[in-house]
Amino acid sequence: MSARMALPALTVSALLAACAGSAQHQKTPQHAATFSPPATVASTAPASTAPAPPAPSPEALVTAETENRVLVVALPSGRVVRWIPLPADPQDISAGSDTVVVASAAAGKVTMLAGAPLRPVKTLGGFGAPHIVAVADDHAYVTDDARGTLTTIDLRTRRETSTVFVGAGAHHLSFDASRRIAWVALGESADTIVILSTEDPGRPRLIGRFDPGFRAHDLAFAPGGRQIWITSADGRDVAAFGVMSEKPLFRVPVGPPPQHVIFDGSHAYLTSGYGATIEKVDAASGRILTRAPAPFGSFELAGDSRYVVTSSLLRGTLAIYTAGLRLLRVVHLAPATREVAFSPPA
Repeated sequence: MSARMALPALTVSALLAACAGSAQHQKTPQHAATFSPPATVASTAPASTAPAPPAPSPEALVTAETENRVLVVALPSGRVVRWIPLPADPQDISAGSDTVVVASAAAGKVTMLAGAPLRPVKTLGGFGAPHIVAVADDHAYVTDDARGTLTTIDLRTRRETSTVFVGAGAHHLSFDASRRIAWVALGESADTIVILSTEDPGRPRLIGRFDPGFRAHDLAFAPGGRQIWITSADGRDVAAFGVMSEKPLFRVPVGPPPQHVIFDGSHAYLTSGYGATIEKVDAASGRILTRAPAPFGSFELAGDSRYVVTSSLLRGTLAIYTAGLRLLRVVHLAPATREVAFSPPA
């Protein structure tokens, strides 16, 4: 969600601002080197049987916009381990390899968090209403729907490198790293998606437009960049399109709009906040593998190979699942929990 609203008197039109950024998690294969000693030499070194240390459990970062803070939540316990104060109305959040970026819409500011533990390291102002943040290629990209712009921030220097006008209502966005392009939906209920080249990551340039044939809300490239999934602002299905052909491939029934989507490997996870559901879907075919209930108003989500979480704006909760969507617990965190991301590894 990204439009500010009075709680609990929320309208359907205002709630179309339930926004999520997308993240992909890739594992680097490891190849063990082997050595065979000469026949005349006895090999006496025992084989190593010590298991590799387990990866640290991730932490969920949840924007509590009415409290002007980000909550750091341990997984899978759901315990709030600390909180980070931010400029007024923190809404969207996106995590890179070592930097987290948060957009505070009412304050017109974007804050970068880094370090262990995470802390604010730089705040940029001068925005109209920064709403959606995505991190790619060591850069943060911020849409400002009040000004219709896309701003690029170099996370290495923590400086703004460009601001380009893309169209009124610039909102959700997604990146295809393989082809170096970005798609930006013009509005929470968008008739048009603009396409930008990110060949120069610091200075995107507009190269085209796409009409999905329905009012679009969220969008995300599937791993490999051959498909882009576009969620609906007025229908119950999520549509997958071929990126090169721009032709529809299949639709996935999810529930009342708007829906949101993330990818983890060969799987997609989809939410319907008003339908109070979350789905795990085969990314290649769109086949629904698992469907589970979620707290009402659970729009935003994040996940990896171990856990999937979804935050409910309307209930102020975080629901924690296994990757197979077995519900572990639901914890109440704040009056309004809007966006969620996983913290970068320490």
